Amino acid sequence: MIDPEILEELEGWDDDDDDDGGTASDGVGSVGQGSAERGALVLVGTPIGNLGDLSPRAVDVLSTADVIYCEDTRHSRKLLTHAGISGVRLRSLHQHNEVDRIDEVIASVAGGRTVAVVSDAGMPGISDPGSRVVAAVAAAGLIISVIPGPSAGLAALVASGLSTERFCFEGFLPRSGKERRSRLTTVAEESRTTVLYEAPGRLAATLADLARQCGDDREVAVARELTKLHEEIWRGTAAGAASWASSMPVRGEVVIVLAGAPDVEVDDVADGPLIEALEVRLAAGERTRGAVDAVAAEFGIARRRVYDLALAARNDDPTPGVVPEGTR
Repeated sequence: MIDPEILEELEGWDDDDDDDGGTASDGVGSVGQGSAERGALVLVGTPIGNLGDLSPRAVDVLSTADVIYCEDTRHSRKLLTHAGISGVRLRSLHQHNEVDRIDEVIASVAGGRTVAVVSDAGMPGISDPGSRVVAAVAAAGLIISVIPGPSAGLAALVASGLSTERFCFEGFLPRSGKERRSRLTTVAEESRTTVLYEAPGRLAATLADLARQCGDDREVAVARELTKLHEEIWRGTAAGAASWASSMPVRGEVVIVLAGAPDVEVDDVADGPLIEALEVRLAAGERTRGAVDAVAAEFGIARRRVYDLALAARNDDPTPGVVPEGTR
């Protein structure tokens, strides 16, 4: 049920001050399923660097939309100016106000308006605001349309040289703590190619974490400044990538493409030799994580099995050398 007060408020948008200047268009853009009688939410992909990647269809919808919700109105105004678009009202939609915008977006679409959503770059909703609004509009039974556009994750994936047959998107890893360690373990054991986003200032640390968790030799591609003048794609091993990233300042948004974990054959190694090998390494002063990695590689078995043995040994006898990860 749409709040009548919100519907009434939206009728006065043309006269109210908002995040950006301009007046709402009288017409409704053509969005495939939408019409003047039936509003629509339109997700519009925007360039990730090269402004020439804004599609003619995107320009058509953005120029005729009743309102454009954008991550940063100043950023989007520059894009619209480049495309020769003016007179369309802009409303902010970012991580801090997305939930608060849901009712007014639904009311606007239900009232027959064309509502466009853009992020600063790429497809809205992909590690950017928009997904909550889409879910709410879909739940309300209203029309949702998509104008496909650039995606940093897909661009990096297809240029990586790694397998594209099966892949998954992880977005940004948690910055620290138990959640980060858990996600790194999941990524390391994932058999599909994994696509991650990272900020340039944290790239070297994340690549070092991936090398420790996945093994130094896991293949990786690191893409930055995609579609821009200084576009660069580094390909090699996880350890090599970590060394490369730490050797110089990295600028621009970054995409990491990580090869999937190799298939692990069912092993017939008994637990005894694995525990003995762990105890030898720990007694020599190795940290638990390094000892687990080394034993798994030595016997050619899954790291998870070796780690579970280390944990079980610690629980059975807290005094000798085997210590679970995170306690040393």
